[in-house]
Amino acid sequence: MPRPPLFQRATVTRIIRETADTRTFVLAPSSGPFTYRAGQFCTFRVEIDGEELLRSYSMSSAPETDTELMTTVKRVAGGRVSNWLIDNVAAGDEVEITRPFGVFCLQDNDAPLLGFCGGSGITPVISLAKSALASTKREVRLLCADRDAPSMIFEAALADLVARYPDRLTVVRHLDSDSGYLDAAAVLAFVGTDTDADVYVCGPEPFMDLVENAFPGPGKVFTERFGAAAVIAPEGDDAEGDGAASAEVEIEGTVTIILRNKKISVPRRPGETFLESARRGGLTPPFSCESGTCATCIAKLVEGTATMRVNEALTEEEIEEGYVLTCQGVPDSASAVVRYE
Repeated sequence: MPRPPLFQRATVTRIIRETADTRTFVLAPSSGPFTYRAGQFCTFRVEIDGEELLRSYSMSSAPETDTELMTTVKRVAGGRVSNWLIDNVAAGDEVEITRPFGVFCLQDNDAPLLGFCGGSGITPVISLAKSALASTKREVRLLCADRDAPSMIFEAALADLVARYPDRLTVVRHLDSDSGYLDAAAVLAFVGTDTDADVYVCGPEPFMDLVENAFPGPGKVFTERFGAAAVIAPEGDDAEGDGAASAEVEIEGTVTIILRNKKISVPRRPGETFLESARRGGLTPPFSCESGTCATCIAKLVEGTATMRVNEALTEEEIEEGYVLTCQGVPDSASAVVRYE
C-alpha cells in the first residue's frame, strides 16, 4: 500500500483562548480520523509574504479521551508562524498539517509519571497525562512552572482532571512571580520518593537542563524540545571560512536525492547529512528545526544504509520502513539514495 501524503488539509472548527497569548486550534483533518499517540506533534505548513514556512506543534488532545484533534500554540517573540496563526487563522479556515510524528510517548510500564512543564511545555504533557489516566492505573504528578497566574495554560482543564482523578493526579503550580525561578531543591522536593518514575520534561532549555540534572534516578527522563528553524549558512567562497578546504574532502561513493521530479547525485562527503548533500546539489528540500525533533525533513532511504545522529521524531516502526530524518541522517554505505515523499 502506498504511504499517505505527508501533508493534508484540516479545517479549524473552533479556537479556544487559553491565555492572552495562547490558543488551542481544534482541527478536523480532511482525511477523516487522525491516528496519533499522546505526546506526538504535527507540522504546519503556511505561506507568509510569499515564503513557505514549517513549524511543529504538539497535540494537546489525547486519542483516549478526546474526540477532536487539538494543537495548542503560544505567541513568542519573533515567532513568525506561531504569531501568524494566532493573528490570522479563524474558525472555518483550512490549514495544512503533516501526519503525526514524535517519540515523546508513554512507556509501557506501571511506573509513576512525573511531568515537569515550563510554560507552553504543558502542551504535550497534558496529552500524556490524559492518556495515562484514562488507559492505565499509573499515578500522575505534574509540576507546572509559569511566569505568573495569567500565564497558566490549561488551568481549567487540569482542575477538571484533578476532580475526576483525585487519587491519581496531583498538579503543583509554580509561579516565578511568587517564588522566583524553579531550582534543583524544588525539583528534588517534588520528586520525593518517586525516584523510579518516568519523568517527562518539556519547556525552555534552561528549565529542561535543570530538571534533567537534578533528577536523582534510577527512573528514566524523557524530553521534548521545541526546535526553531535553523539558519542556513551562506553560500559562496567565504561560506566555510578557514575550514573551506577540509569541507571539500570527498570519499568514494555517491549520494542521490530524489525530490518531486528532480534527481541529483553528488559525491559523498564524510559526515555530511542527506539534507546538506541535497542543498549542495542545488535542491531546496523541506526542513525546519535541523535538530532531529520535528520530522519536517523526512524522506525514505531506498538504497544503502545510514545512521541518524539524533532522532526524537521517528518511531522504530518508521525507521524499519526505511524512513530517515535527512537533517540527521549520514550515509554509512558507499552509495545511498533517498526519496522525499
